[in-house]
Amino acid sequence: MTVKTLFKLAAAPLALLTANAAIAQQAPTIDIPETSTYPIAEDTMKDVTRMLASDEFEGRAPGTIGERKTIALLTERFAKAGLKPGNGNSWLQPVPLVSIEASNVSPLTFTGGKTPLSLAYGTDMVVGSYREAPRTQITDSEVVFVGYGINAPEKGWNDYAGLDVRGKTVVILVNDPDYDSADLTGEFGGKAMTYYGRWTYKYEEAARQGAAAALIVHDTIPAAYGWGVVESSWTGAQFFAQSADKGASETMANGWIQKAAAEKLLASGGQDLAALSAAARTKGFKPVPLGVKASVSFDNTVSTMASNNIIGILPGAKRPDEYVLYTAHWDHLGRCKPAADGDDICNGAVDNATGTAALVALAEAFSKAGAPDRSIVFLAVTAEESGLLGSAYYGQNPIYPLAQTVGGINMDAFLMAGPSRNVTVVGKGKSQLDDFLAAALKSEGRVAQPDPTPQNGYYYRSDHFSLAKEGVPMLYIDGGDDLVQGGKAAGEAAGKDYTENRYHGPKDEYNPAWDWSGVMGDLSLYYRIGRSLANSQSWPNWVEGDEFRAIRDKSRAGK
Repeated sequence: MTVKTLFKLAAAPLALLTANAAIAQQAPTIDIPETSTYPIAEDTMKDVTRMLASDEFEGRAPGTIGERKTIALLTERFAKAGLKPGNGNSWLQPVPLVSIEASNVSPLTFTGGKTPLSLAYGTDMVVGSYREAPRTQITDSEVVFVGYGINAPEKGWNDYAGLDVRGKTVVILVNDPDYDSADLTGEFGGKAMTYYGRWTYKYEEAARQGAAAALIVHDTIPAAYGWGVVESSWTGAQFFAQSADKGASETMANGWIQKAAAEKLLASGGQDLAALSAAARTKGFKPVPLGVKASVSFDNTVSTMASNNIIGILPGAKRPDEYVLYTAHWDHLGRCKPAADGDDICNGAVDNATGTAALVALAEAFSKAGAPDRSIVFLAVTAEESGLLGSAYYGQNPIYPLAQTVGGINMDAFLMAGPSRNVTVVGKGKSQLDDFLAAALKSEGRVAQPDPTPQNGYYYRSDHFSLAKEGVPMLYIDGGDDLVQGGKAAGEAAGKDYTENRYHGPKDEYNPAWDWSGVMGDLSLYYRIGRSLANSQSWPNWVEGDEFRAIRDKSRAGK
């Protein structure tokens, strides 16, 4: 199922909802077996993380020597842990991808306004194409400000209303109109980002509207990351899922521009960015032509490849055709913008060598403890950094039927901040998996808290989302922010330090001095949850009214 399909489901006809009404009755009591923890090898976590994050793996970009080395390491460690190949006789699920790398990028120029404007690639803007074409040339494309770029019929909201933007360049604000709300009330979930706020959606909608180019205005607070993250992530090869039309239905170019540059652009068109941004927060906002024309050109190096998801399975002892899933993405950015010392390898030690190592460590623990009733699937997915492509491919082409997949846990980036009194649940309250989490936390003497920054849209930024939108209940748990040593102030400082100094940069490297105690406590929790799910008789569901409930009900009804 694509994201386009997801939004069609949001407006499903009443008949479909009525047909599912019987299934959506009050759920039976959830069976949550008591589960003891099992020793999880810290040495495994250290060894696998260190190897994956070494310069030898060159940042683990899909389709590179880093992928080949990752496959060799994980298949060896999965086999040694006692797993079976997860795709018949193979450990791999091929994922067809397209690599498109822009080069010879011209400045992005705007003419026809009060003041001509020229934006430099990398420092002022980034741009690329989703189309499999050798060259992209946009000349004198009319520029239109389209607010938040949202078309949500179920909310009566359309930022494109009344204007045909075919062939035009649209300028779009990041996040949702109510992102700076104090609470979770609002047209778009208040301060909690919805999928309408994600950059992926904005490019998709611009393409549906026929725009030639889509430019998102970068603003650090609503984006939840600085310009450095955009620059490192958007320069170099970009990966996309192969499409039948070779990207012809996409815009010619997508990109980002710095907020300061956007302010100058709108001023050249006789407008004020702050004033139009405020106006764009209200229903009924109409797109504003700026009387300015955009031009940009660049060459594209296009190559196709099959990257791979890596899958191992521990068959269940009693119900092997029912599956519990652990996911983590093995990929990272490869070579990227050099640091001041010339280091150009984005090693991705925390993000996400740690989560990938956790798959191996948990596989060892499950195997040594003996197979539970249900099968456990360990899925290391590719191309997360390129838009959750590997997990989305698995969700649309599952090796194990999703109707028979009980639920799962996604692991993405373990911070080395030390033990915490709590855990942060991204998407807390969405599914009955919360009951399994609560039972495991009680055993651990810890508590769960909802995501304190729902405005950052983390629910839509990691691989659990690809399975959730196919109906599979998925947990995504971050390490806690209330540290045993230093409390919430220390937890906030640790997260800020990583985000500002290492996230998606060359300094996300393995450190032999790391304190692994907090990570190992979290893995003990993940083990308890998975083991309990695997020995349970229950099929946890999304809560009544959740966006994924109808999808799951339909899936389970047709199994």
